[in-house]
Amino acid sequence: MCQNCKKPYYITTAIAYASGKPHIGNTYEIVLADSIARYKRAQGCDVFFQTGTDEHGQKIEEKAQAAGVSPKEFVDKAAEEIKRIWDLMNTSYDKFIRTTDADHEAQVQKIFKRLYDQGDIYKGYYEGMYCTPCESFFTESQLVDGKCPDCGREVKPAKEEAYFFRMSKYAPRLIEHINAHSEFIQPVSRKNEMMNNFLLPGLQDLCVSRTTFSWGIPVTFDPKHVTYVWLDALTNYITGIGYDCDGDSTEQFKKYWPADLHLIGKDIIRFHTIYWPIFLMALGVELPKQVFGHPWLLQGDGKMSKSKGNVLYADTLVDFFGVDAVRYFVLHEMPFDNDGVISWELMVERMNSDLANILGNLVNRTISMSNKYFGGIVADKG
Repeated sequence: MCQNCKKPYYITTAIAYASGKPHIGNTYEIVLADSIARYKRAQGCDVFFQTGTDEHGQKIEEKAQAAGVSPKEFVDKAAEEIKRIWDLMNTSYDKFIRTTDADHEAQVQKIFKRLYDQGDIYKGYYEGMYCTPCESFFTESQLVDGKCPDCGREVKPAKEEAYFFRMSKYAPRLIEHINAHSEFIQPVSRKNEMMNNFLLPGLQDLCVSRTTFSWGIPVTFDPKHVTYVWLDALTNYITGIGYDCDGDSTEQFKKYWPADLHLIGKDIIRFHTIYWPIFLMALGVELPKQVFGHPWLLQGDGKMSKSKGNVLYADTLVDFFGVDAVRYFVLHEMPFDNDGVISWELMVERMNSDLANILGNLVNRTISMSNKYFGGIVADKG
């Protein structure tokens, strides 16, 4: 048991983007979070484990249009599929939040208004290169070979009226916090990347509203604007446990916040270690204790993507190997600093060498001996 019996422990995954079925690389994160949550419960901690879906944005509006359904119908179906996979993988989450939940949407609107009223958000124009899949604007200098630095896809010039968040106002405080709390961003390689590539060169103000699409949470005082994805999605970690912008937060929020661990993919570390803590500072809310940017599970020659056609799905693997074997494989193959690799061949090899030969053999011999010499009863001899 841990020393403080029933000590609260709050762990979250990133919320899955409701644009389609999650592949095994996405599923790795929920399995990892689940194993940590189970370990903490076994230690005697009072664990709250939250996951869910991120359901707004231009990409979803476009996919729904292409499918001939409303965005809400599209995300309802996608969220159901994501939840099915999480349940199939036997994950013990306590809450599955959706960013289309009415209480979440209401809080996001209140948060936007409060940040605007206190001068942290202002109206302006955005002009830059826009990547639709990543829902991010970039300057020409940030592009890599003229393409999106995050996903490598095509970007298009875009200009629109938008509200902006004054990131630079809070940057010195965030740098101070990161320097004073070495455990805040893990692993250390991610911390160095955020400091050297983003914080120290100087933060640009962040676009927090859009007008070119309508599938999002409307800005109450300027309804042609919808709240941009990051201010909407990131706040799930506090709205999901009962945060209230007007100071009327629930007992659950007071008990579990600050989060002990935000577990996220390394590709979204910037949003979670720069934007998210700055939003919290502006709201006067304590920062999470740790953000861990885990590596990717690669399929042979690189990151899994539907466009490459190299995607493996959890349910396909479970049909062949069973849930526990798939869970064992993804946890075993992922060193915390480097990317792991998955393939059918590797899975078969791991099942045979570890689960059948080593562990299976050990269990078999142990049971045989306990049956032979102790009548199958294992007693505590002190």
